[in-house]
Amino acid sequence: MGGEHRKKRRVYDHPGHAHFLTYSCQQRLPLLRSDRVCRWVIEAMGDARSRLGFAIGAYVVMPEHVHVLVRCPEGVSVSGVLGSLKRPVSVRAKAWLVEHEPTWIDRLTVVQGNRRVFRFWQAGGGFDRNIWEQRTLVEVVEYIHANPVRRGLVERPTEWEWSSARWWAGMGGVLEMDRVG
Repeated sequence: MGGEHRKKRRVYDHPGHAHFLTYSCQQRLPLLRSDRVCRWVIEAMGDARSRLGFAIGAYVVMPEHVHVLVRCPEGVSVSGVLGSLKRPVSVRAKAWLVEHEPTWIDRLTVVQGNRRVFRFWQAGGGFDRNIWEQRTLVEVVEYIHANPVRRGLVERPTEWEWSSARWWAGMGGVLEMDRVG
């Protein structure tokens, strides 16, 4: 592989705006299909929220990507949040693969300049959409929760364990949500 092209994305860290973030696995591989890795993603969300103080309004972990709705306080960047969500999962995944599935290390390694870099997540910042209207917030939460239904993985959003749909339906959940609107 040659050099890696990074898609440029614009980030508008306006105080008070919520952000609908999407980040994907390297080569859009279904690296998030095991319960173990989904737990790592959720744990990273909870840890990053505690450390940086941002709010999480909704999330879903799909087999090859993650959607999360966040609102950052003044002084906390979306890029910093994204790194705090992705980095711990990548580190844990690499350690697990080295011990249990070492052939995957080469598959998830890319050449960057003159060095080889392990990539659990696709390079770049993914997708970031600013949201400032309440109506749009509601639509985004519904979109996030309906993702597994649209993909045919479940019939109802609350059936997907790796989503905030259960929490919002009053059924408990893996991670407590915050009001972002």
